[in-house]
Amino acid sequence: MKKSIYSLCGMCSVRCPIRCEVTDGRVSWIEGNPHLQQGALCGKGSAGTCFVYNETRPKGPMIRQGSRGAGQWRSVSWDRALDYIAEKLNPLMERYGGRCVMLSSRGGPFQDLPQTFLQALGSPNLSNHDASCGRNVHHASQSVTGMGRKGFVYDIKNTKHLVLFGRNMLEALRVSEARTIMDARKRGMKMTVADVRASVTASKASRFWMLRPASDYALLLGIIHEVLKQGAYDKDFVSRYALGLSELETYVERFTPQWAATESCIPAEQIRDFVQEINEDRPKVIFHPGWMFSRYHNSFGASRCLHILNVLMGNIETEGGQLLPKDVKDAGAKGLQSLKSRVPKVTEKRADGVGWKYKHLDAGPGLHQLFYPAMMTGEPYPLKAYILYRHDPLVGFPDREAQLAALDKLDLIVSIDAKYGETTWFSDVILPNCGYLEKDSPIIVQKGAKPRMTMRRKVIDPVYDSKPEWWIFKELAKRLGAGQYFPYESIEELWQYQLEGTGITLDQFEEKGYVELVSENLPLKDREEIAYKTPSGKIEFFSQKLADAGLPSFPDYEKPPELSGDRFRVVFGRHAIHTQGQTQNNPYLHEVFPTNSVWIHRDRARELGIEDKDLVEVFCDCDQRQILIPAHVTEFVHPDALFLYHGFGRTVPLLHRAYNQGADDQKLCRGTLKDWDPAGGGVSLSESFVRVRKAGRLA
Repeated sequence: MKKSIYSLCGMCSVRCPIRCEVTDGRVSWIEGNPHLQQGALCGKGSAGTCFVYNETRPKGPMIRQGSRGAGQWRSVSWDRALDYIAEKLNPLMERYGGRCVMLSSRGGPFQDLPQTFLQALGSPNLSNHDASCGRNVHHASQSVTGMGRKGFVYDIKNTKHLVLFGRNMLEALRVSEARTIMDARKRGMKMTVADVRASVTASKASRFWMLRPASDYALLLGIIHEVLKQGAYDKDFVSRYALGLSELETYVERFTPQWAATESCIPAEQIRDFVQEINEDRPKVIFHPGWMFSRYHNSFGASRCLHILNVLMGNIETEGGQLLPKDVKDAGAKGLQSLKSRVPKVTEKRADGVGWKYKHLDAGPGLHQLFYPAMMTGEPYPLKAYILYRHDPLVGFPDREAQLAALDKLDLIVSIDAKYGETTWFSDVILPNCGYLEKDSPIIVQKGAKPRMTMRRKVIDPVYDSKPEWWIFKELAKRLGAGQYFPYESIEELWQYQLEGTGITLDQFEEKGYVELVSENLPLKDREEIAYKTPSGKIEFFSQKLADAGLPSFPDYEKPPELSGDRFRVVFGRHAIHTQGQTQNNPYLHEVFPTNSVWIHRDRARELGIEDKDLVEVFCDCDQRQILIPAHVTEFVHPDALFLYHGFGRTVPLLHRAYNQGADDQKLCRGTLKDWDPAGGGVSLSESFVRVRKAGRLA
């Protein structure tokens, strides 16, 4: 018997809408939802069946027997695993309070459950991966417009010029977005890409600038200088909605195109030509403000520049520019009921200092790297237990040794995940979460021109003894005295609770897998009605919030060190076939892309006697740690950069395809866990320097 089910992909953080076919109880086909993606799906999504049936996963709850990380586990029942956690956690909370518990999540739209759980325990200590990804962008956006990094969406379909600094959108990979970009290029949209290497996105650009690593900020300052000098900006928009133009003109006066050319390797005349182009194309010009901007000491400043350039283009809430995402209220509908809204708010200060020690930073998930000092020192108070929900910080954050030393101070570490991760392997208890095709999830709202409600539906029954998160958090909360905040016994009861008062029924999701709240695209808002959540209520080129915190709106530009001989800067990125460090063990994806190599510029390689596919030793500048990895000799990377695809070099033996395959760029990032931007919060993942020498030849 065959049936068709609409759901959401879970092979990466995009969560594309999908349609699955099930034949005799097994998934036989996965494609993009034809109503939204015309059936299109990326390679990772297509490998979802392999994750279910062919990938090594936890098959039931397990409790650690030997030392942490030794891989000695005892299989137990769900009741025993949950009781064990409660036996450990209840005494800790009685002695230290609920604040002794920390929870981190991979992030995404299904956060009501973990947030409700942690809040019900009385802990403020929530974190996620964002300090190693987009936290600099988020705070840069807040400093300019008062809105976070998700405060705008980008009308690429109608723009005339898309500008990307290190934003590899065609490998990121949001299928609908990638298709929109390629369609826009066909109709004549210009695309300028600035990056340290020629990515797939760069190969589709109308202009590619290969930047010296850490010089993005310099080039952007030079562009702002030239935009203001040429008067290539929307004077009416800026005068009406922004503050600080004259101060900005004074500040960037010294950052001429000639100066920017010296720093970035991009000729001054090309910078001037580019500014003339965007002047002709504005306001339909989008400077994408970045996504993963936890790279250099000046990445926060670079992201602020990108936000400011968007303002200078006058592209806010205009066709082909930055649009305010429309939500349920804009559609005149009632929103979903939240579980978290039923729980008393937590008044305890956060252990990472965000919100009280660092008042200028947005609390939300805080800064994950600042929880480690609290684990080590017990200040501002003891952290004793850590629950990880679909999160693997040993893969996402640098300095593995420093992380492990802090984690080993904890009394209890619990991992809720559908797969074995590096941090899962170091835990005390593993609670196997169902794979994304094996579970129903809460209903979510997706904002946009046509906001909609959507849900992930279970496609098949769990292959192993795993459970969905709605059940895990409910059952664990019961044992910890917080069960009243999870008022359901089934996913259907949870859905009904969420939909109360909306007028929407579960049957309405059957036709397409989602329910649109409006039939036509919602109109653009009147610019006069836009509320900029800055201290002044206007767009701020110079942030008052940062000034009050004693921080500059524009950090001083420091010239990158001169690199020659065998010395390089480590930079990293991603490949379209893998999701960071999550998919390397998938049989299909492993077959397509089994390992990584280091990209090294051909001229630098020639100087060192290195040929393509030679094995090279890469040594840390700060100690003798090293990796051994094949060289990919190419002209498509900047000579100062040594580039690796992230996510390889896994150390969990059960991941037998990914185990010891390739090298982990984080192994070369010693000490950078403490190297974070005080204004943006992001860690500096590309501020490590190494030496390279030839080691041999691949067989």
